Amino acid sequence: MKRFARSLTIALTLVLPVSGQCADAGHGKSAVNGSQPHPVAETPQQPSYLSGKVVEIMNTPEYTYLNIEKKSGEKQWVAVPSMKVKVGDDVELSPGNEMGKFTSKTLKRTFDSIIFSGGPINIDGKRNDEAIKKKAHEGIVTGEKKGADGAVENVRVEKATGPNAYTVEELYRKSGELAGMDVVVKAGVVKVSAGIMNKNWIHLRDGSGDAAKGTHNLVVTSQDLPKAGDVVTVSGTLAKEKDFGGGYKYEVIVENARVNP
Repeated sequence: MKRFARSLTIALTLVLPVSGQCADAGHGKSAVNGSQPHPVAETPQQPSYLSGKVVEIMNTPEYTYLNIEKKSGEKQWVAVPSMKVKVGDDVELSPGNEMGKFTSKTLKRTFDSIIFSGGPINIDGKRNDEAIKKKAHEGIVTGEKKGADGAVENVRVEKATGPNAYTVEELYRKSGELAGMDVVVKAGVVKVSAGIMNKNWIHLRDGSGDAAKGTHNLVVTSQDLPKAGDVVTVSGTLAKEKDFGGGYKYEVIVENARVNP
């Protein structure tokens, strides 16, 4: 018995430190040195399809706010482009961006957690293809430009001309020296998320950069609203290591941009 107890003590001594490292890693820290990994983000992490029963509805001219109860009993507020739905409907909504402590000025309400969804996939078992098409360039998420295989199309766009013109890759590589400066980039629009935090979030690619490093995709904020598939010239102020809160963290971003065809 003493030999067994001594063996158990040794085993626990060996296992517990490893468990502690895994716990740190689960919170986004390195298990090696406990440091926070360098963030590389295109948009906040998107969940899978949202489904549940509608238990509460709040409407504004632009958006419908739905409180849905999942099968687990958990409730989640979701904002979608304005739509017709009633309490008791079973809905399936497209993925979206989750934000904490979001305040709707129109509703005069702060939501502890809300997901901005592109709209309905199914309502009471009926697929809502027409609503999805109608809202393709009007709603919160206007979608991605995709090819026949479902992947985002490869974009190849010639570099803009002028003294402040850069490729997407150059903006990442030279972000230290360009932070706070006006820049110009010509690229294809691959995704647009509209009306979030009073901004439109535009994803641009020109064929430069490294997808594995995240330097191929540039996010731009603007009051202009292009559509996926457009080729545009964007001018705005470059910011480095920008954190808007609510999961919106960017290594490089161009803000307050003007978007021209």
